[in-house]
Amino acid sequence: MPLSMVRAGETGYIRKITGKDKICKHLAELGFVAGEKVTVVSEFNGNLILSIKNSRVALDKSMANRILV
Repeated sequence: MPLSMVRAGETGYIRKITGKDKICKHLAELGFVAGEKVTVVSEFNGNLILSIKNSRVALDKSMANRILV
């Protein structure tokens, strides 16, 4: 399921990143790689604050839809 469907406070593991190579590379640089644990800290209108690799990252809904957990 897409990361955008995970509720605040829940944790999942990244299974796959979809999209063009440029987008996948950008997400990988932020720490979004297959097998990595990601926690949704908060959600507002589909936009997410995420905790990954001891950092907090904000993603909009379109980017969160590219990350499958």
